[in-house]
Amino acid sequence: MGGIIILIAIFISTLLWCNLFNIYVLMVLFTTIWLGALGFFDDYIKLTQKHSSGLTSTSKLLFQCGLGLILGLMLYFHFNEINDGTKLVIPFFKEIRPDLGAFYVLMVMFSVVGMSNAVNITDGLDGLAIGCTVIAGLVFTLIAYIVGRVDFSSYLQVPYIAGTGELSILCSALVGAGLGFMWFNCFPAQTFMGDIGSLPLGGMLGLIAIIVKQELLLFFIGSIFIVEALSVLLQVSVFKISGKRVFMCAPLHHHFQFKGWPEPKITVRFLIIAAIMSLFSLITLKL
Repeated sequence: MGGIIILIAIFISTLLWCNLFNIYVLMVLFTTIWLGALGFFDDYIKLTQKHSSGLTSTSKLLFQCGLGLILGLMLYFHFNEINDGTKLVIPFFKEIRPDLGAFYVLMVMFSVVGMSNAVNITDGLDGLAIGCTVIAGLVFTLIAYIVGRVDFSSYLQVPYIAGTGELSILCSALVGAGLGFMWFNCFPAQTFMGDIGSLPLGGMLGLIAIIVKQELLLFFIGSIFIVEALSVLLQVSVFKISGKRVFMCAPLHHHFQFKGWPEPKITVRFLIIAAIMSLFSLITLKL
């Protein structure tokens, strides 16, 4: 349950330096509280009840989908009054922006729930999940600042969303909290974040990507999270259909462990890939 440390650091920094009347800041904090509470009860049950695996996957998914639906409806009605609000920005093809209409609600729900679970799945090696989160937080710090400025957004031909500049402060708080936690979570770890850390961190990243209108860039920025989640989905699906396994063990980082790779080697190489993909996502803003 070391994720409590991360959330406390984020909240204190946000309360001190963010504009608490900013709707986007409030939405991210609301998401953090909701998923943090869900993760807390899951971890608490695991710690207090012997041989318990915590909340059932169905109950966790229902609570996550409930949050995603609330956020989707809030953003749908809010962005209806903003140019390009419910449109999808496509990297490399900035002039092509299809309007999702009511399907925008489903996209928000899918992004928040998907990233929340993806970070949770990735949290299996010392320093891996928090390291990738810090890298993603750095990228979103810059993107939120750009999207919140008329001049920068106009130059880079990305949608201007007034007020998102405040999210750069919140993202900076996420990076700082993550670095502090990573000091004790790197191999060999002295503390672990648990679901109370991984669920809200993933939800935050998914929601911020939606707010700054860079939903598709999330596939690059959160590439490690997404690949890890897809490896589990692929493993389970193929095993149910054919009885065979695609990987020696899922998620993907365990596959490399079974192949004999040392844990620090897997973590560092995954972080290198995460950094490269994040830098690539920033390049797309100029192209």
